[in-house]
Amino acid sequence: MVDPTPTTTAPPPAPGQAPRRSSRISGKPKSEAAPRRRQKKGGKATSATAASTGGGGSRTSKQGKKRAADAMDADAEGDVDVKEGNEDAVGGEEGVDAKKAKLPPPDEETGKPAEASAEENQSPGPAAQPTQAEGGDGDVTMADSAPVKTTIDIGDTLPSLTVKNEKGEDVETSTLVAEKGVVLFLVPKADTPGCTQQACGFRDIWQEFTALDYDVYCLSADTPTAQSKWQTKKNLPYELLSDQKRVLIGALGAAEGNKTKRSHFVFEQGGKLIDKKMPVKPVDSPRLALEAIKRVKE
Repeated sequence: MVDPTPTTTAPPPAPGQAPRRSSRISGKPKSEAAPRRRQKKGGKATSATAASTGGGGSRTSKQGKKRAADAMDADAEGDVDVKEGNEDAVGGEEGVDAKKAKLPPPDEETGKPAEASAEENQSPGPAAQPTQAEGGDGDVTMADSAPVKTTIDIGDTLPSLTVKNEKGEDVETSTLVAEKGVVLFLVPKADTPGCTQQACGFRDIWQEFTALDYDVYCLSADTPTAQSKWQTKKNLPYELLSDQKRVLIGALGAAEGNKTKRSHFVFEQGGKLIDKKMPVKPVDSPRLALEAIKRVKE
């Protein structure tokens, strides 16, 4: 007997065509977890989950998708590292080595790079060293140092300088010893007790000096006007020399800052120094100077 139920035979699938799935199996394939993408430094994170959903995909610009795809390709290869703020790419291990090579290892003691420590320990250059200047006479002095104080010793000659007398007239020191010997006694300040005692002591025996062919001069840093008043007040018979800048006083070695050391110097005719006392007491100065002259005369 012939079966009354009609039989339908499905046609065989065409070559190369995948078999159709049964209607019982859902047409939607299970989504596989997409690999997480690396977040770019300084950029926005883009997740694979957001890209797979409709809402996230719509808010992502084409430019963002392109950058995300480039980042995924770079992560997959594993040999590209992108610097922050720089488009240049450096190989993975080679880039790290290059960065390390730029920075020298720190110094163990200071914790600073070796190059910085070496620069700090370097000695100052030639510009930091004091320079020397050579004078016209061949003497060498330090340019950065203060001028060296000079002193006059026995046998030296009276310095040739110009000063003022109590009248304000110029006096050349070399002319003072041209014909006679000279006694220069120095006082700190005119018309003060100690200086007056010293000046009056030379006044009282002034004739004894002139008898031995020696002239007496008082030297100080006072003005000629102050010296003239003092001379008149105390009846001083000798000239007073004003050296306000202490040029001659300094050449004799009697300058001490803004002060003058009490002293006296005896020069024979021609300017040779034969005696000096510094410091000296006011009462002793006239007598000691006269005794020095008498010893030379004997």
